[in-house]
Amino acid sequence: MKLLLKTSLLLICSGFLPAITAQDLSPTEIIRKADDKFRGEMSGYSEMVMTIVRPSWQRSIEFRSWSKEDDYALTLITAPAREKGQTFLKRGNEMWSWNPAISRLIKLPPSMMSQGWMGSDYTNDDILRESSVVDDYHHAMEGEEEIDSRKCWKIRLTAREDADVLWGSQLWWVDMNDFIVLKAELYDEDNYLVRTEKGSNIKNVDGRLLPTVIELIPAENEGYKTVISIADMKFNIDISDSFFSQQNMKTIR
Repeated sequence: MKLLLKTSLLLICSGFLPAITAQDLSPTEIIRKADDKFRGEMSGYSEMVMTIVRPSWQRSIEFRSWSKEDDYALTLITAPAREKGQTFLKRGNEMWSWNPAISRLIKLPPSMMSQGWMGSDYTNDDILRESSVVDDYHHAMEGEEEIDSRKCWKIRLTAREDADVLWGSQLWWVDMNDFIVLKAELYDEDNYLVRTEKGSNIKNVDGRLLPTVIELIPAENEGYKTVISIADMKFNIDISDSFFSQQNMKTIR
């Protein structure tokens, strides 16, 4: 799941400043702040648990992820035992997976970005973040609504004609005080709702208020959902470009 925070937001999160109004920020600036808040400005590290829920079963996968700007991402599966050690790497527009059980490195073609990651409702694109919600979409304000008693901007993201993205459009509800995405609806190119994402259990994570539970619900599969629980996140960590290498994805633990 790039699941996808600026320094100035820390002042807002302290509660001493009033909510910023839509007149002060453009929809694009709001989306940028919300996206930065979860991903970090320059680099980041996270530990998460993903629970895949189906009508007759469920299973959990634990993983660690590192990222740097929009060009680099590395994800390591740490549990369960049968998947432990698998890694996924993004460098620029190229992506690979490594499976230690069969000692096989596979380059992921663009056609695989829409496939479910590790059998979940998240896609490879969600985890490796090939696309950008800031650069690949037009942004328009659609009003204001409350989500869980929090006032939110409601913003429409429409894919640019030249953008290679999975979603034709998205609808985001962004908290006015803390730039938290509390809800998102994702639509295909024919404007059919594909899935809904909801953020909850808001906590202070490395100095930032963030939802630590994210629930993804497919629109057409009753009883299906995927839940991400954030155990730890660090922002603006010291990490070099060379960390994101094929050699490291085979040896990192």
